Amino acid sequence: MDRREFLASAGLAGLVVGAASCVSANKNLYTSRTPKIPKVKVSLDRIVKETVGLRPFRPSGPRSDCEMLGNKTIVHNYGHGGSGWSLSWGTGSIAREKAMATGEKQFAVLGCGVVGIATARLLQERGYEVTIYAKDLPPHVTSSRATGTWSPASRVCDPEKITPAFRETWERACRFSYQTYQNLLGMNDIVSWVDEYSVRNEMAPANLLEDRLVIEGLLPKREWLKRNEHPFRERYVSRLSSMMFNIPSYLHRQLSDFIMFGGKIVVREFTRLEDIDALSEKCVINCTGLGAKALFNDQEITPVSGQLSCLIPQGEVNYKLSTQGGSIIARKDGIYLGGNGIVGNWDTTPSREQTEKVVEAIRQVMDHMRG
Repeated sequence: MDRREFLASAGLAGLVVGAASCVSANKNLYTSRTPKIPKVKVSLDRIVKETVGLRPFRPSGPRSDCEMLGNKTIVHNYGHGGSGWSLSWGTGSIAREKAMATGEKQFAVLGCGVVGIATARLLQERGYEVTIYAKDLPPHVTSSRATGTWSPASRVCDPEKITPAFRETWERACRFSYQTYQNLLGMNDIVSWVDEYSVRNEMAPANLLEDRLVIEGLLPKREWLKRNEHPFRERYVSRLSSMMFNIPSYLHRQLSDFIMFGGKIVVREFTRLEDIDALSEKCVINCTGLGAKALFNDQEITPVSGQLSCLIPQGEVNYKLSTQGGSIIARKDGIYLGGNGIVGNWDTTPSREQTEKVVEAIRQVMDHMRG
């Protein structure tokens, strides 16, 4: 082989080696950029619990006005729809201001869900004496049957009812709650930041309410991921950083703090306004949720039922995911599957058919994940 033939041969070999190196590099780049998202072990035999929660929805939004009952002031704080967990501290702060304006030093809070507990704790922070009156305590309250995620615009009102005044109040409550939750980070993971994935073959339909109630800059922006940036088969995949609340530990911590700071809890059911009028406290904060429909004759409030099916916990799974037909929320007490909402439904009996539907939707996503 002469020199010219050698150089030509060597050049061709170099191109082959170079091409192979590029393929290898691209493969390595793909592997390094694709997050290792652990798969959820999803099957019907891993379902350990099924529950149905009822969201207290009011088309006009949460009620936050005052009314007189004899010589008592009733401060209303209920009707948050699916945003009760997210807005609890914010609307509790608004209720606290109205209660403080009465000049009273002792207050009664009706209801022991997340809204009632937050309101009671906020009053304690200002040095007031507070008694919580409730028919049920956690875990036998609607707040214990929630997803426990940051969703301040979830069924909070009818989109057509959003007025400038409503928006101002909502944003004020939202910002107050958001900051309060930041102060709770690091406390045994009762509040944590997680990645939330939307995984679909078709673009999700627009959500008029959540599109209109947005605070720019409060959360990191949603990222639309390229094919080599995620392990899912579906065409449209996005990721958002959001907050999650580990409900059992959160409620236990807040109730323990409430008692430690001198709060009292009285288990009592109120069926008539006369029962409230008989209380010794002159100012009562009403956080009864759906109970206000009968107790205060609120004909606007209606339930929106949502079923959750709980899988055995997986310590390595710490994300949220939504897809067509279902969603998952990985909490410390289990991986919760949900995704339905039935307006006007008071029935809290779990449907096995709904569980099977969601399990299949999530199984399809998990079975086709790469890696």
